Amino acid sequence: MRLAISTVAAALLTTAVAAEDGKKPARESIYDAKADARAQVEAAQGRAKGQDKRVLLMFGGDWCGWCHKLHGLFQDDRDVRKLIDNEYELVMIDTKAPNAEGYFKTASEGQAGVGYPFLAVLDADGKLLVGQQTDVLEEGDHHDPAKVKAFLEKWRVPSQDAEAVAAEALARASSENKRVLLTFGAPWCGWCHRLEAYLARPEVATALADDFIVRKVDIERMAHGTDVIGRYRKVDGGIPWYVVLGADGKALGTADAEFGNIGYPFEPKEIDAFLKLLGSQGVLEPGQLEVLRKNLESAAEEIKAERARRKAG
Repeated sequence: MRLAISTVAAALLTTAVAAEDGKKPARESIYDAKADARAQVEAAQGRAKGQDKRVLLMFGGDWCGWCHKLHGLFQDDRDVRKLIDNEYELVMIDTKAPNAEGYFKTASEGQAGVGYPFLAVLDADGKLLVGQQTDVLEEGDHHDPAKVKAFLEKWRVPSQDAEAVAAEALARASSENKRVLLTFGAPWCGWCHRLEAYLARPEVATALADDFIVRKVDIERMAHGTDVIGRYRKVDGGIPWYVVLGADGKALGTADAEFGNIGYPFEPKEIDAFLKLLGSQGVLEPGQLEVLRKNLESAAEEIKAERARRKAG
């Protein structure tokens, strides 16, 4: 109890001193004036392409009070934050950062009296879809959540239907005499994104291309996503999850191993189970399976190294 009282007293004293000095608490930095805008945008485009998102640029600087207000809304409003997280790769571009001027000039071309924050939406290939002044999103001394949400809804990638995704994959599998590897994930699932990145590796994609049509169903963003996964999955469990389908839509194997859902193949037993699932289809050559294994093992080493760096830092 004495510790608590002392802590409160110290906090009050600190506040009193700050008030006496007439200083406001420093705002958290949301921009990096040294970060290269081109590098930021290109990295965001890569992530957006892999996850079927758009890129949202927010030009401004730490000196900009309205920038902090809008960024705060992005973080604090549940509906707005969900839209940002699920549908966009947000890039905060300081107006003084290297290569920022070029992006801003393109995004604001033809607009007069441009202020900050200024928003721009790009597709995953970098094409500018809209440059948006944000004064029209304001309401009094703040940004109107409904207006911001409407803007984000308007420029998001149009929602897909999981039934249509599955049907297209099966039709291709039938015409090309292949099988379908249908994966299921969600925007908040980090291991799902790792699986997508693994399957997108050039060596892995090439090894699978002759025998599999690979498709992803986002159970949160796609209409009927839960219906499609429920058709093939008989027990509850985590994601990522996946199923191998014949061209007739019949399940030929799933991620459910003896120990449970394989998920992202990270541990040795998971890697073995994943390769057993694909190898049991009888269509992959030993050399192709070895390519899949080597890439899983190298990805696992990268994850371990990343964890070690975080722990050390």
